[in-house]
Amino acid sequence: MIYFDNAASTKPADEATAAFNAVISSHYANASSLHKGGIEAEKIITAAKKTILSRLPSGGDLIFTSGGTESNNLAVLGIPQPRSYEQCKIITTALEHPSVAEPVGELEKRCFSEGSSASVLRLSPAKGQSFEDRIISAVDKDVFFLSVMAVNNETGFIIDTPKIYDAVKRKFPNCIVHTDAVQGFLKVPVDGDLISLSAHKIHGLKGVGGLFVREKVRINPQIRGGGQQGGLRSGTEPTELIAAFGAAVENYSYSRTHFIELSERLSQLLEGFDGVNFKLNSRDNLPSIINFSVKGVKSEILLHELAQNGIYVSSGSACARNKKSKALIAFGVSEKDADSAIRLSFSHENTTEEAEKFALTLKAAVSRFRR
Repeated sequence: MIYFDNAASTKPADEATAAFNAVISSHYANASSLHKGGIEAEKIITAAKKTILSRLPSGGDLIFTSGGTESNNLAVLGIPQPRSYEQCKIITTALEHPSVAEPVGELEKRCFSEGSSASVLRLSPAKGQSFEDRIISAVDKDVFFLSVMAVNNETGFIIDTPKIYDAVKRKFPNCIVHTDAVQGFLKVPVDGDLISLSAHKIHGLKGVGGLFVREKVRINPQIRGGGQQGGLRSGTEPTELIAAFGAAVENYSYSRTHFIELSERLSQLLEGFDGVNFKLNSRDNLPSIINFSVKGVKSEILLHELAQNGIYVSSGSACARNKKSKALIAFGVSEKDADSAIRLSFSHENTTEEAEKFALTLKAAVSRFRR
């Protein structure tokens, strides 16, 4: 099997599975219990939290969630709505994951229902312009919430969130800045008042994520119950998943050089192949995520053919299956090219030999289906 779909999910690291197994077999007590078993479970959670927070901006806490989708929903829908502003004004991008885009739409409806003059500005990047500067210049005194992803999950496009955060907070300190760092965490610098994370994107296990909350930033809980995690996210903490999350973070390394080598080798192999523009859909991207279109063949046909040969890739976000890519359209890709888009996303285990087999299989498939 050749697995080039790591932006969708990664293979759990050996250290993560070992941590999970150790905790689930020996430290299975409820971390809220007052006996020795509960106290030991709480210590495991505390240690994992410390490890994860060491890779985030200082001066904040971490709320454990069920994953990136819940973290994004908590960030967007949990922020208190403004009372003193003339407008309920929100800025985000047209590139956002559905777990941000849809809650932002819901937040817009809430503002309207309370009689505010709600408005949402969804920005798209433009060639030859700094996207970060466009975002920064769009913020004014009436913007109470800004949500920007650090790395686009479909194209790998990088947005400099530390630059945005610093500029916005210096001029408008009351504006709450949220960063969806699900794809960017541990790969690029990230910053924000609220930062969303997901364990299974960095070789942890599915079912756990986190929301970094900077000091003095208040959010309203979306799940109520037993009052765990300071009442911000009720529910018994999954100690074993959290331990695996901490182990994945502690042992994660991102080899930019390795991913550039894979990308360059693929570019060499596909250069000049009719209808394949290897850099068509990706620019200023993380080298571990590449998006390109194959003219004349729909992506679903190629995905099926590649899978038949044991090669797993994607046509875009796994969370937006069978839907047109709004992100690619925002990048100026035509609908026709978006329908034939292929996303490759690498891990440290992928090799140039796998890249070579992928290129040969793709060429054969394209030649076959263009007849």
